[in-house]
Amino acid sequence: MNRPLTRIGALVLALAATVGAASAQDAYPSKPVTMVVPFPPGGVADVVGRPVAEAMARHLNQPVVVVNRAGAGGGIGMAQVAKAAPDGYNVLMALSSIVVLPEADRILDRPPMFELSQLVPIARMTADPTVLVVRADSPWKTYAEFIAHAKANPGRISFGSSGNYGTMHVPMEQLKAATGSFMLHVPYTGAGPAILGMLSGQVDALATGPASAVGQIKAGKLRALAHWGEGRLALLPDVPSFRELGVPIRYSQWAGLFAPAGTPPAVVNKLREAARAATQDPRTIQTMTAAGTAFQFQDAPDFDKFVQDDAKAMATVVQKIGKVD
Repeated sequence: MNRPLTRIGALVLALAATVGAASAQDAYPSKPVTMVVPFPPGGVADVVGRPVAEAMARHLNQPVVVVNRAGAGGGIGMAQVAKAAPDGYNVLMALSSIVVLPEADRILDRPPMFELSQLVPIARMTADPTVLVVRADSPWKTYAEFIAHAKANPGRISFGSSGNYGTMHVPMEQLKAATGSFMLHVPYTGAGPAILGMLSGQVDALATGPASAVGQIKAGKLRALAHWGEGRLALLPDVPSFRELGVPIRYSQWAGLFAPAGTPPAVVNKLREAARAATQDPRTIQTMTAAGTAFQFQDAPDFDKFVQDDAKAMATVVQKIGKVD
């Protein structure tokens, strides 16, 4: 007589657990969400992440707290989120280096800090070509003058980056390979420190997203010589692209939102909705425009394909770069 009752009790408990889990997902978020920016303040991921976090918080009715977790060209912060609990309370605002770092680790014969399969794409927020900048008081007024000096003086021009194989390193390696030039690479912990290093005279040049340099360009402290995009940029209409200058290279520094793989679909959908809402928020659009960038939104399905395609293309680039110190 007790066995049927035991079975019924077990079924009731199982049903209650299922309903409880569903209710927990429906209630998401019930506490603050942490957005990890895997670089120091001042770089593109930070410039994009902070206004997006504020807008997402308004949509989710919970704080979205930005935490800068720098190191290893962004790898430390990316790995932290990749290994976090898949509950939607830890998300990542990554740059395009996220598709490069696992392949770079393999090139260097070490276990990858993370794999792309450990993360699920939520939305692409921006996608800007990198820009080659030098100090305004440098002797190079044009790209032609810059590259002529680089070729005539191997290793005498130095360039900063956010770290080995990062979004500021890879495009400069492309430029070196395409022009047969040699420039000295000086890695920093992020775009912000790299720009400060150049402003203080520690390095001569760097490739960076417009959002982290436009303020210094407008202030007359930096000069843009060329960019890795197509055609002319609305923000910098007088700056030619490398392709326009006859150098067949292109590179886009995109910023996108990720969550740990295994995050429940209902939670992922709420994050997607919040990310989309951020790109339509007038206050956030104004902040981004002032920072020198604009939303180029892709929702999860399209962004997922974009990430996979970019990972394949960048794997080839990393293999050509090979090992770096």
